[in-house]
Amino acid sequence: MSDRKGAVTMKGNPLTLTGSEVEVGKNAPDCTVVANDLSEVQLSSFKGKKCLLLTVPSLDTGVCHKETKQFNEEAGRLGDQVQILTVSMDLPFAQKRWCAAEGVSNLRTVSDYKHLEMGNNFGVLIKELKLLARAVFVIDSKGKVQYIQIVKEVTSEPDYQAALDAVKKAT
Repeated sequence: MSDRKGAVTMKGNPLTLTGSEVEVGKNAPDCTVVANDLSEVQLSSFKGKKCLLLTVPSLDTGVCHKETKQFNEEAGRLGDQVQILTVSMDLPFAQKRWCAAEGVSNLRTVSDYKHLEMGNNFGVLIKELKLLARAVFVIDSKGKVQYIQIVKEVTSEPDYQAALDAVKKAT
């Protein structure tokens, strides 16, 4: 694991990302996250499907809210061979409540609060805040990373179209 000082900013202030960087063309690292019912979920359990993996600081912020709602809308158009996961450090109870209040049902929210494996294994853990950076990863059905966007300014939205195009191109 390594620290990457200034890898992202929040409102212009530099922050450090810690963890292992992933690379396009390499196997996605496995990790354990916690579902809204407190069960543990392995990223590898989605092998065989394309996976659009989103990491966000918190669903309770405006940009994360908007991003998750946008990808929830897109999920219906992508078909059942694509799994969208939004990962944050929010507690599973809060994620479940947020999804119910916002009508988000086409994607899964999962939490990295317990093991920090998503943050560490994908290199998106913000050291100073113990939150996940805003990032998008596309993993193909064989478990290989096909696309990565780590959003430089955490308060900015990702490139939705580039992510959707990458999902459509992945095998």
